Amino acid sequence: MAHPKKFRIGLIQMSSGPDPDANVAKATERVADAASQGASVICLPELFRTQYFCQREDHALFDEAESIPGPTVDRLAAVAKAHRVTVFVPIFERRSAGVYHNTTVVVGPEGEILGRYRKMHIPDDPLYYEKFYFAPGDLGFPTFPVPGGRAGVLICWDKWYPEPARIEALSGAELLFYPTAIGWHPAEKEEFGAAQHDAWETIQRAHAIANGIYVAVPNRVGHEHGEIRGNRAEGPGIEFWGGSFVADPFGRVIAKASHDREELLVAEVDLHEVETIRRFWPFLRDRRVDAYGAITHRFIDPP
Repeated sequence: MAHPKKFRIGLIQMSSGPDPDANVAKATERVADAASQGASVICLPELFRTQYFCQREDHALFDEAESIPGPTVDRLAAVAKAHRVTVFVPIFERRSAGVYHNTTVVVGPEGEILGRYRKMHIPDDPLYYEKFYFAPGDLGFPTFPVPGGRAGVLICWDKWYPEPARIEALSGAELLFYPTAIGWHPAEKEEFGAAQHDAWETIQRAHAIANGIYVAVPNRVGHEHGEIRGNRAEGPGIEFWGGSFVADPFGRVIAKASHDREELLVAEVDLHEVETIRRFWPFLRDRRVDAYGAITHRFIDPP
């Protein structure tokens, strides 16, 4: 009999092509594959339904947004129910006319919607023009029940901030997913690529260490120009670097995918490790919560 605190998770590292329906079909197949390998909690990468369209600002692309529930969530809910698994489903959410979010919907093993997280930190960088499309999240940092414990989810740019990971850990998350779409600008890769990837992996491993939790990161892979049904962005595109990984509660990488191909990453997590690591490295015990009020300031000006 499987121990209730020990289970497998699945990360889908996939490329996205120009046909959204084909991408969703691929995602449902990969979720079923992960379930067949024993994964009971599965996470897809950020905005997997399409190529990464935020490389340009185009009002017509708001037509790609979906309500919740909606077609993509319904298809993943059906596969979740069929295989009795929990699935984290990132989508482009249409909340209302003119109000859109970068959202992850959490679907339970009965096909029910357990809740959603709306991306809180929205980037605006070259080829990552997300502020044009997405309003900042307004649901805070919820956590969700998964077999054996609770999990949180944050999305891509959220990874650079320690506060959300801390809040979700304090809210009971023992496992934290970061569905992601990140890669190299081709002109920068030779000079900065290794350092960029190293910083990306290091900051997320640090969240695992600081909070004594598992961190799991599914990224997309492939060179994209944001093509959707034949409509593509001009310019060099983005080379998404894959590298999906799982880190244990002391930051050790226990599973890792390649940089250049689609993979299904399945890893075993044992939530007793959260207890063990926190006993020997009691960072939460030693926090000076009485002294942290200044963290809520944008900046602390010198006297």
